[in-house]
Order: sequence, then C-alpha cells, then structure tokens
Amino acid sequence: MNRGPERVAASAACAGAKADKLKAAVAAVNHQSLTRLTTALGRSGGRLLRLALEVAYPPTCVLCGAPGWGELDLCQGCLADLPGLAPSCGHCARPLAQGMPDGAICGQCQHRPPPYDRCLACFRYQGLVRKLMGDFKFRQRLALARLFGQLLAETARWESESCLPEQLVPVPLHPSRLRQRGYNQSLEVARVLGRALGVDVESQLVERVIATPPQLGLAREARLVNVRDAFRLRHPVTAGHLAIIDDVVTTGATVGELARLLKAAGARRVDVWAIARTG
Repeated sequence: MNRGPERVAASAACAGAKADKLKAAVAAVNHQSLTRLTTALGRSGGRLLRLALEVAYPPTCVLCGAPGWGELDLCQGCLADLPGLAPSCGHCARPLAQGMPDGAICGQCQHRPPPYDRCLACFRYQGLVRKLMGDFKFRQRLALARLFGQLLAETARWESESCLPEQLVPVPLHPSRLRQRGYNQSLEVARVLGRALGVDVESQLVERVIATPPQLGLAREARLVNVRDAFRLRHPVTAGHLAIIDDVVTTGATVGELARLLKAAGARRVDVWAIARTG
C-alpha cells in the first residue's frame, strides 16, 4: 500500500528524528567503547552485549517510526515504497528502459566497458532514497549507516552468491573534506557491511590526494577530468578480488578511476557496490 510522500515526510520529522538520536548514540558506543568491551568480554560476552543493545534500541523505521522489519530500520511498507533498480545493466547497474531484460548490457558498456568488473546497487537514486542519502551524507544522520549497510549486504548476498570479495575498499575522502564533514559516509557503510558479510574493510589502502570540487552538477566528461589522478595507493594490493564501496554512483567516474588504480596495482577483479545508482 502506497503511503504517499506527505505522510512519510510528516512521520520522518518526528518519529524518524527520535529514532535517529537513539541510533546515533549506539553508533558512537559501537565505534569506541563497545569495541573495547566486546574484546574484553570475549566472543560470547560480546554477543550478549550486542543483544542487550538491540533489545534496548530495537529496529525502528527511519521513515514512519513503525517497528522495523526484521533487523532493518525500515518497515516492510516503507521498504516497498523505495524505488527499485530493475531492470538494470548487468555491468554498470545503470537503469534500463522498462521492458528490457534485467541484467542486459547497456549500449554504453558495450561500446566502452567501465574499468570495474561489475556494479551492484540497491536502489534508483530518486524520491525517498535521494532524501535519505542527503540526510546521511550532509545532515549528520549517521544512524542511517546501519540501514544502508544491511541493505547492501542483502543485495550482495543475493547478487554475488558465493563470489564475495576478499576486501572492501571504501571510497576515501580528501582530508579537507573529511574535516569539514566529520566522517566518511562510504567507510561508515563499509563497516556495517563488512561485519554482516565477514569481509575485511581496508580503509587505509588508498588515499585521496587531490581535493576535487564536488561532482554534483558536472557533466560526464568534466567528472572524468575532475577525478583524474585523484587517488594514490598507500601500500601494496594483496587481495585478488576487491569491492569498492560508494554511496551513489552517477557517471561512474570516481569509482572508475579508483578501479583503474587497483587493477594496475595487481587486483584481478574489482567490483563496485553502492547504495544507489542514477538513471
């Protein structure tokens, strides 16, 4: 049943904000004290502590405030309202015209395949997904990292089957941008994703050495120029299969530049996993 944007927006202003305060508090604990506590308590004690936190702060829908569906901070109805990606290109995940088979290769990829091997994304970047992404990235709603990481983990399990990467590489921010924002949204998602899948997060493999202007509003060619030579390896690549973690893939310029660097350093396969993909 479609709730309509008016009801969702009104609910998000109250219940969603309250839930976010609680989730943000838990996130702060998870990043610092909880890590030390679970280490001290051992595996069994750590599981009990996390269970206690889940009981104290149960999953709550970030859009309407209803109880979450399973472990998600979304109810089943609001999840159904989010714009799906299918049908989409089997290589770059760009949405295809309705009627085309899901997984078909788009004309752009046939003409000029991107440097990464495959892109996976959860949603189309529009409507409520665009709003949630903006809240997460620019309005300090760090609690959304848990939701996005869980959703991306489910997408990866479904799409990747047994072919999971050896390491997750979040797209790095330039130090000046990191100081300004206070956190790297791709790294926050990667942490949740890595725990869910049992895959290591390699956050120190690559650094961003050029403070590029924001990609928003730039045409494709301008984006490609904008990120050229923007990344540098900090130490050798040791894994054969890597997955780059990004929040939104638009033209693919940023993840493409990063994939080129990783493959040139010896990676056999480089995938891209994102929360959303533009059309």
